[in-house]
Amino acid sequence: MKTLEQLVRPNIWKLKPYSCARNEFHGNATTFLDANENPYNAPYNRYPDPLQTTLKNKLFQVKGVKPQQIFLGNGSDEPIDLTIRIFCEPGLDNIVAIDPTYGMYEVAADINGVEYRKVPLSENFEMSASKLLDATDEHTKLIFLCTPNNPTGNCLDRAEIYKVLSRFEGIVIVDEAYTDFSSEPSHTKDLATFPNLIVFQTFSKAWGSAGIRLGMAFASKEIIEIFNKVKYPYNMNVLTQERALYMLEGSETVKTWVQILLKERERLKTLLKEIPCVQKVYPSEANFLLIEVGDANAAYQHLVTSGVIVRNRNNISLCRGCLRVTVGTPEENNIFVDTLKSWKQ
Repeated sequence: MKTLEQLVRPNIWKLKPYSCARNEFHGNATTFLDANENPYNAPYNRYPDPLQTTLKNKLFQVKGVKPQQIFLGNGSDEPIDLTIRIFCEPGLDNIVAIDPTYGMYEVAADINGVEYRKVPLSENFEMSASKLLDATDEHTKLIFLCTPNNPTGNCLDRAEIYKVLSRFEGIVIVDEAYTDFSSEPSHTKDLATFPNLIVFQTFSKAWGSAGIRLGMAFASKEIIEIFNKVKYPYNMNVLTQERALYMLEGSETVKTWVQILLKERERLKTLLKEIPCVQKVYPSEANFLLIEVGDANAAYQHLVTSGVIVRNRNNISLCRGCLRVTVGTPEENNIFVDTLKSWKQ
């Protein structure tokens, strides 16, 4: 890969970050008169730890990634946006990504004025490393890969991912939002091998904490230092950090939830295959199923009118006629199945 200095935008590389009071002080103190805080209403009167040290130390125990290799953001949207802002010069650089995939990559690129190049998956939603690399040029800074992929549900071929990591001179982002539901091991194990790798994960899916907005980026110490230089000083509030620590203490419960959802995913798949309008149920290693129903717009409208909300993917590449359905509780899944059965085409 190119050196980080070659990849990072020059103004970001030279940036002198804002230094908040909590960054400058290390040690024990009893009197805090540095940050113009209200002295009342402890502990919420104090600014949060800007580097989330306690939380990262706990994540290290659970994820096996060193604290200095962890960035925590406001959902995955923050690290997505920061990655683009750090590496891509607006109007000059570009991003390459598989298609279809998570739509926020393109939105963030558009917001930042960065060209976004789509490389179609095969009809079976398989990725070709050579086609991705062929779409790159000297101004391609980032490649986005989502595995298990959204909305297709499948894991990208690991050998193809390694080809991209080995041959691309820029940064490769592997988004593992759904990794807890997959039989594939996390790519965090590959961080030591590939210095150009960034892995995204989230508390929004398996951890049942979408409401606290906590996304994780794992990368080399050097890349994380640049993230910390660019982020807002107090980007992670106290309440989110507290709740995340609480959830990490209950990691065994999360594993139980995952096993329940995996069994329910298979039950839902079986039930859907028995419905006449369901033409295909795609394989999934996530907590959702992509199903082909023919007239997806009409099916979606029938479900919505009945109070059942799913995702209409009819206008997404390679997903014509498809709905994406999250695996819910057995009761929720039964309601969905019964409602879809009642649809008169």
